Amino acid sequence: METLLSPSTLFTPLRGSRRPPPLAATVSSRPAAVSCALKKQPPAAVASSRHGQGHGDGVGGSWLSFLHHGLAAAALSLAISLAPAPAPAVASEFDVLNDGPPVDSYVVDDAGVLSRVTKSDVKRLARDLEARKNIRLNFITVRKLTSKADAFEYADQVLEKWYPTIEEGNNKGIVVLVTSQKEGAVTGGPAFIQAVGDQVLDATVSENLPVLATDEKYNEAIFSAAKRLAAAIDGLPDTGGPSFKENKRESNFKTKEETEEKRGQFTLVVGGLLVIAFVVPMAQYYAYVSKK
Repeated sequence: METLLSPSTLFTPLRGSRRPPPLAATVSSRPAAVSCALKKQPPAAVASSRHGQGHGDGVGGSWLSFLHHGLAAAALSLAISLAPAPAPAVASEFDVLNDGPPVDSYVVDDAGVLSRVTKSDVKRLARDLEARKNIRLNFITVRKLTSKADAFEYADQVLEKWYPTIEEGNNKGIVVLVTSQKEGAVTGGPAFIQAVGDQVLDATVSENLPVLATDEKYNEAIFSAAKRLAAAIDGLPDTGGPSFKENKRESNFKTKEETEEKRGQFTLVVGGLLVIAFVVPMAQYYAYVSKK
């Protein structure tokens, strides 16, 4: 022990080394101070100190420290598990307005109801139409509206936001489909309205979009509207749209004739039960009295 803890052994490596930076010197000087302190302590004191701490404070302190760390970890895990998860960012009609018109896709599916095939077909049709006729169609789907009363007001708002001037929006068309309200709207600049025509515009809004959206056929609603508008711009015959008869659902309500028929049968049954309820007890009582 005397040889290992001698000053010559402890400080010899430091003499030949280069002077480190101030921070390194501070770190390097700490082991030397510890070594000096260990050298000045008698061996017996060191041994007694080791035995005392090993059976007393050392064991108790280690278990106490382990317990503290365990409780801290458990509390942290409990806090993480009970903490509410961050709410996912939900897109809305305001995001559509702020993001601006789609550069290459021609479709803004904010409601998330269109398939990849529909988006690809609409993109191909709209890109071909713009290349040939210089009229651009943009298609928008939103889940619900909170800022505007209906799809028509929102479509006009989108047109004004995306194309602020008449020159920019002259040949632009906007098709909006609101999935929760099962309605749609079509608007655009003067050149677009003139190329499509009022008749096809009204038919698209009243047939293709709402009728198919009621059955939640959103892909068919968008693509059929795109084909109908493109055909009108190309000067082709109107492709038509789904009729309300195809969209008519069976009603659970009875007709007037069925209600009257059921009412007559019900009256007959109730009358028969009333007669039985009065006649049978009276007959039984009469038979009982006559026997006496």
